[in-house]
Amino acid sequence: MAEIHPQLHQDCVVVGRFALCHLLLLKDANYPWFILVPDRNEISEIFQLSDQDQQQLIKESSLLAEVLADKFQADKINIAALGNVVPQLHIHHVVRYHNDIVWPAPIWGAAPTKPYLENELAERISEVKTWFDDVMV
Repeated sequence: MAEIHPQLHQDCVVVGRFALCHLLLLKDANYPWFILVPDRNEISEIFQLSDQDQQQLIKESSLLAEVLADKFQADKINIAALGNVVPQLHIHHVVRYHNDIVWPAPIWGAAPTKPYLENELAERISEVKTWFDDVMV
């Protein structure tokens, strides 16, 4: 099992695990912001995954995006794999709204992080786990 990068551990909480990826929730209540981290060692780019893992990543990313769009009534789902700060491959899935605090600009560095209240964070994690109960391992 691959270790999740320390920066991701600091910025996120682990919600669960799909067949390939760990599902993380970023601790920023400005946006519903989730991250998929493939459970593979020393991978920084999607093309470094096997063909089978690439297909599984797309399935998991698409499922996550579809559920987030539905449950949060998103105007847009931003999906990105940057890796400029954290070299471990991780794919951001951010729910965006036309009225969010930085729309239509990119979210990175645009607004101060808004921490979840402890009960809000626990509720969000519990809620998300129920959405994916049938596909989490």
